[in-house]
Amino acid sequence: MIFETIIITQDAAKNPHIAPFGIKYDGDLVIISPYKPSVTLDNILSTKTATLNITDDVRVFAGALTGHIKNVALQANSHAGYRLANALSHSELQLIEVKDDAQRPQLMMQKIVSEDHAPFLGFNRAQAAVVELCILVSRLDRLPRDKVELELAYLQIAIDKTAGERELQAWRWLQHKIKHFYAGQSK
Repeated sequence: MIFETIIITQDAAKNPHIAPFGIKYDGDLVIISPYKPSVTLDNILSTKTATLNITDDVRVFAGALTGHIKNVALQANSHAGYRLANALSHSELQLIEVKDDAQRPQLMMQKIVSEDHAPFLGFNRAQAAVVELCILVSRLDRLPRDKVELELAYLQIAIDKTAGERELQAWRWLQHKIKHFYAGQSK
C-alpha cells in the first residue's frame, strides 16, 4: 500500500526541498523510493534525514509541483531540518539502509520523532482528485496526452461535486501547469 505524503529534505546548505511523495511502511520503517536522479534522493543521501508530513491541504501537493508554495516549512525538533507548518502530523526520519536500484532505490528510514498537530476530519473526494491529478502532472513527460486528458475529465466530476476553496485553488494551479506543458504541442 502506498500513502501519499509530503517529504521535506534539506540540502547541504540547509535549504528545504518540499515534494509530494508516495511512501510505504514496513513495520516501523518508512520506505521512500525516489527516482534517479532527484533532489529528494540527493538530499537524503547527503544528510541522511527527511521529514514525513501528513496533511489534508492539497494545495501543498499541487503547490510543490507548480511553484505556488512559499513559507510552508518550520524548523523541525531534531536534526531532520524542516517540517510542514500545517501538517496534521509529522515524523522526523533517519536513513538506516539503502537498497540501490538503477531507477528507484529504496531508502529505509527510521522514525526518530513523531508528533500530532491537528485532527484528521475525514475524506473529501475533491482532495483525492487533486492528489491523483498531482500524480499525473508529475508524469506529464511520460504519459500520453490523451490519457491525461481522459483522467482529468473524470477527476473533474469530484471537483465539481465536492471541492472547497483549497481544492479549487490547487486544481487551477494544476490545470495551468498542464495547459502550459501542452502549449505549442499538437494533439
